[in-house]
Amino acid sequence: MKLKINREDFLKVFQTAAMVSPVRSPRAILQNVKLDVHKDHTVLTATDTEVGVRLNVEQVEVDAPGTAVFPVARLNMILRESSDEFLSIEAGDGKAVVKGAHSRFELQTQNPDEFPEVSGFEEKSCYQIRAGAMRELIRRTLFATDTESSRYALGGILLEVDGDTLVGVGTDGRRMAKMEIPVKITGKPEMAGGTTIVPSRSMQLMERILPDGDTEISLAIRSNDLVMGMPTGVFNTRLVEGRFPKWRDAIPNRKDSQKIDLPVGPLYTALRQAAIVASEESRGIDFTFSDGSLVLSSSTADVGQSRVELPVSYDSGELVIRLDNRYIGDFLRVLQPDRTFTLDVEGPQSAAFCSTDDKYGYVIMPLQRGQEK
Repeated sequence: MKLKINREDFLKVFQTAAMVSPVRSPRAILQNVKLDVHKDHTVLTATDTEVGVRLNVEQVEVDAPGTAVFPVARLNMILRESSDEFLSIEAGDGKAVVKGAHSRFELQTQNPDEFPEVSGFEEKSCYQIRAGAMRELIRRTLFATDTESSRYALGGILLEVDGDTLVGVGTDGRRMAKMEIPVKITGKPEMAGGTTIVPSRSMQLMERILPDGDTEISLAIRSNDLVMGMPTGVFNTRLVEGRFPKWRDAIPNRKDSQKIDLPVGPLYTALRQAAIVASEESRGIDFTFSDGSLVLSSSTADVGQSRVELPVSYDSGELVIRLDNRYIGDFLRVLQPDRTFTLDVEGPQSAAFCSTDDKYGYVIMPLQRGQEK
């Protein structure tokens, strides 16, 4: 195998693949990436057996096709530390030589036959989604999952297709985030059991790997895995086994509750100020609505008290609900500061429901005094 690469272009693809490769593994081969060089295309592959990625490498001049497996850490350092615009790579007989204009590195390589296979995207039936919309779905639901729960289903994002809509849901049992985005259907794809749970770590990696904005991606969901096809390559992941909570039952459907429009940016600023005196044992912030105002207040015995007032459009009687500052902060952080959202609140004992006009919803269970841990 012999080729010449544009160092910066190759480094970008390499670092994306390196995110999938484990830093430590009982299988040493997984701490490597595989480079498949063909006359008309070059592919970089990485996997930890749970998640796999195949990425196309551009700006390559191929002198001799071939396959080699490189150690992630060492090759990454060479690519980062070199100042050359182009590097040549030649590999064979268990070693590789990387050369620049004034540098030469020799690395030991592994047997390509031992590297796990990562399949390409060959599905005829799939869901087609705009990459930017998929990234937004992940960003707005991932934070609500629980990666430490013994209930494995909570350590992932639920995906459901409902007509021409893809629904993503994340929950840790105390709050729940739901996002809907449009989807186009090609062929007759089927989700196993009607729903799919994708591990949180896989979704985090997918968000980083997704191409920009309006680029269209394809998702194929099978019984045990999800495969995503992109113009830049392929990403696949195993699915989570387990039963996801009945998330639709958690969304309040109330007629007599108060529905209050609130500004994202100003509320987030007020929340951060009110939370200055909060602690790990006392995370609750009292949201007190009265005519024309919202007061956020907190009190911690060994720290002090806070009170922050914000003008809002509210003209009913006093209404108080106590919320975890981290949970409401997580919601506000994934929205644009100049946006507004609607808070559906009934009283101190009932769940609060936040929603936006782009089909994003967030349920938060209220806190009771003395029960904040």
